[in-house]
Order: sequence, then structure tokens, then C-alpha cells
Amino acid sequence: MKKLILAAAALLALGSAPQAQETVRIATEGAYAPWNFLNDAGEPAGFEIELGNAICEKAGFTCEWIINDWDSIIPNLLAGNYDVIMAGMSITDERRETIDFSDNYFPPDPSKFAAAAGAGLDLSALEGKRIGVQGGTIQAAYAEENYGSNNTVVSFGTADQAMADLAAGNLDAILADGAYLDPVIAASGGAMEFVGEDIMIGDGYGAGLRKDEAELKTKFNEALAALKADGTVDKLIAQWFEGRGPFFTE
Repeated sequence: MKKLILAAAALLALGSAPQAQETVRIATEGAYAPWNFLNDAGEPAGFEIELGNAICEKAGFTCEWIINDWDSIIPNLLAGNYDVIMAGMSITDERRETIDFSDNYFPPDPSKFAAAAGAGLDLSALEGKRIGVQGGTIQAAYAEENYGSNNTVVSFGTADQAMADLAAGNLDAILADGAYLDPVIAASGGAMEFVGEDIMIGDGYGAGLRKDEAELKTKFNEALAALKADGTVDKLIAQWFEGRGPFFTE
């Protein structure tokens, strides 16, 4: 597991002894642009990294970013290997049974099916097809429940792997977050297209925390509320998600 410390403890007034800030360890997948990804230097980047750093600064925390695979990101939170998850995670009732969530920092966003252009898929009568999803996501659960009996739902470790298999012709469609798919489809040069209607799942996107971290949740939410109010969150959304927002300011 790779740890990247992106901030140092602040110092008290000149001449005073240094006072260490509370370190908050934040896990992200690093493979889900534009939410989070690794830049050319191998460092975490994206919307959630910038937002997480802003929250830490506002709350007086020291941020420590940890890269963790999606399929073990909740178990490792529960094991105490970090304190917060910011990884494009949708807030759902099922996940609330295991972990707690901050207030949302991105409202509910539609999930979408994508397929090769001209494939002519009819989602109302889909049968015998291969549907790709990232395992452990709300889209994986939705595809299995609604299409699993007549089709094969194929789970991948990352959304990028599912998209690569679709591009290679090994899948008939994939189901993923619209915010992830929009730039991918736009960059496909017409090779890929959306299919069917948007699907609304979940209560937006937020940070995951352990249920016994009430004080951390309060501090996190207070900082997030301030960043919503001063326009920082909407500014970051506009920067990373073209055409989305504003959501939290007029």
C-alpha cells in the first residue's frame, strides 16, 4: 500500500514550540478519473484530492493520502488502516449498514450504459449479452439485479479495465457513473455511444468513515459546509466535471 504525505504540520506563532496537527489518513483508488487518479509523477490527483486537501486545510488537519484498491477499500477502513475514504463512492443504504458517510460533496449523478456505436442494443429486451461493471459498485448491484438472469455481468477491478474490454469487443455494454463515462465517450471519436435512459442510483457522493468517528465526521462536515458556502466545491466541480453544477451556490 502506497502512502503519500501531501501536507506537513503547521507551526504556532514565531518563537513558540511546534504543535502537531491531527493527521487524517484519506484513502482513494487512484484509478477513477476525474474523481481520483495518479498523475504522471505517480501522485494522486483529481477532484477528490483537491477537495480533500481543501477540507484538511479548512479543518486544520494534516492530510495523508493512501492508495488502495477499490475492492478492499471499505474492509481496510474498518480495519483502521486509514480514517476516511474519498473515492467516487456513492452514498447508499446498503453501505450505511457498514460505514458512515459525510454530507455529500457531489449530488446524485446518473449512471449510464455505453456500447459500441451502432450496436443497436435494446435495454428493454437485453438477452445473452455481456455487461461490464466495476465490481463492488452500485452499478454492479443494479446490473446483476436487473439484467443478471438473462445476461452475463462481468466484474472488473477498475472502470478503465471494463472500458478497455468494451473497446476490444469483449463486452456488449458497460454500466458506470455518467461523470466517469462522459469524457470517455467524448474522447472516443464516435466509436462509443450512450444507450438507453439515465439511471439514478444512490444519494450522491460522500466520504466514508467508520461509525465510531463522530468527532471526525463533525469536523469534516463543518469544513465541507464552509467550502460549499464560499463556492470552493462548485469551483472544483466546474474544473473537473465539464457541464456539471453549480450545485451548492447560486
